[in-house]
Amino acid sequence: MSNRTASADFAQGFDNRPGNQQPAEITEPRRADSHSRTRNVPRQTVYWGATGLVATVALSAAFAYLTAAPQAIENFRHVGYPQQLRVLLGMAKLGGAIVLLVPRLPRLKEWAYAGFTFMWIAATVAHYLAGDKPLFLLPIALIALLMVSYRTRAASRRLSADAIAS
Repeated sequence: MSNRTASADFAQGFDNRPGNQQPAEITEPRRADSHSRTRNVPRQTVYWGATGLVATVALSAAFAYLTAAPQAIENFRHVGYPQQLRVLLGMAKLGGAIVLLVPRLPRLKEWAYAGFTFMWIAATVAHYLAGDKPLFLLPIALIALLMVSYRTRAASRRLSADAIAS
C-alpha cells in the first residue's frame, strides 16, 4: 500500500505555486464526445453551404453546356470561345462537381479545386475583355466561394502529407 495520504492525492490535482489555487492541467486526452463534435458544426455548415453552391452552379452550367442551351451557345460566341470548348468545359464541370460532393478522393478534389479556379479566372478575363462589366464579377465571387469551401473542408477531404510527398 502507498504512503500517500488522501490530502496528497487531492493536492496532486492542483498547481502548488503560491497564490495559485487553480486545478492543474488534466493530462488525460479528451474523448470524442458529443460536445467536441458540436464544435465542428459551424465549420461543416460553412463547408457544405459553400460547396453546395459551387456544385449547384457547376452542375447547372454543365447541364446547359452539354445540352447546347441557346444561352450557353450565345455566351461562348460572345466571348469568342469555340463551341468545342463548351462541351469540354461541360464535362469538366460535371466531373468536378461530382468529385467535390462525394466523400474521400482527396487527390481528385485538389484537381477539381484547381480546375474550377483556372476555369473561373479564364471566365473573368473573357467576360472583362468582351465588355461584360458587371458579369465579369460573377466568376470572382465563385472563386471566393470556392476558397471558402477549400479552407473549411474536413481532414478526410484533404491530401495527407504522405500523399503530397509521393
